[in-house]
Amino acid sequence: MITNDDFQQAVELINKSSNILLTAHTKPDGDACGCIVAISNVLESLGKKVKAFMLSQMPDWYDFLFAQKLPVLGDDIDLNQLTDGSLGEFDLIIIVDTNSLSQLPEFDRYLKQNHKHVLIIDHHATADGLGDVELVDSSAAATGLIVYDLLKYAGWQVNEKIAEALFVAVATDTGWFQFGNTDSRVHRACSGLIDAGAKPIEIYHNLYQNFSYARFKLTVAMLNTLQLHLDGRFATQHISQRDFEQTGATLKDTENLINECRRISTVETAALLVELKDGRIRCSLRSTGGINVSKIAAKFGGGGHKMAAGTFLPGPLEEAKKIILNEVTEKFKSLSCK
Repeated sequence: MITNDDFQQAVELINKSSNILLTAHTKPDGDACGCIVAISNVLESLGKKVKAFMLSQMPDWYDFLFAQKLPVLGDDIDLNQLTDGSLGEFDLIIIVDTNSLSQLPEFDRYLKQNHKHVLIIDHHATADGLGDVELVDSSAAATGLIVYDLLKYAGWQVNEKIAEALFVAVATDTGWFQFGNTDSRVHRACSGLIDAGAKPIEIYHNLYQNFSYARFKLTVAMLNTLQLHLDGRFATQHISQRDFEQTGATLKDTENLINECRRISTVETAALLVELKDGRIRCSLRSTGGINVSKIAAKFGGGGHKMAAGTFLPGPLEEAKKIILNEVTEKFKSLSCK
């Protein structure tokens, strides 16, 4: 629960800062991208200098949010440029949509030696307590909702660009209002964002009717790996490095592909396993609510929400699939015993 005192501390931290570093978790999604755009616009309107960057490449379908592409740590800028001050001397670091070191590869090294103030804005239950001030509400469907509440508390203007960005944040983290986290708070916020200039039809087209051919081919390859387990209640899919090579798609093209198998009426829990170049397997998990997938992810060093979580597993793919199948099977068994 975020109190007015928490919001006031965040406002005071921002007001007394002049040079701000802004980022989000690796593999940025719509919530992370939307929050970065919204916060950047607000800070610039307040006369702050803002340096925003990503920890990995973002999907192309979020490009419409950005006036120009943000630099990526490891590709366009390196850690030494942060530590030696060549990118700027920052008096505040804002991290959105995560509070976990595991979601901040490479940047976590900078944070550990950093002595500047850190503001966390996040809606995940998994937390490492990285902030001097933390606006964290695990009941919020998206971090964008918390950012919106902060702007309203502070009396900062929500212009059309900010409204669009925050609408993207909320809409994507609720699966365009299809997920179980879509509550009245979501609809009230989106109503206000539409009034402020967000255009849902245009946003929907940019997000969901804008696939590259490579991503479409990757989707087909993934669907061909679909397997149902536990009487159809658990679905697994995977993407191999060979799939990336054959389709021309990249890791950023995998966002939200896990949801495709959830169209099957019997599926209550789903896993998408993606083979990375270093041999690890990135495992995304989704649930309709019966199984708390964040507990499964946490067992392997990951985290997330009850109905959406992720972690990394050792390869190869088939062994990782066995690990997850065993974990999900045990969870279903414990449900049937209640």
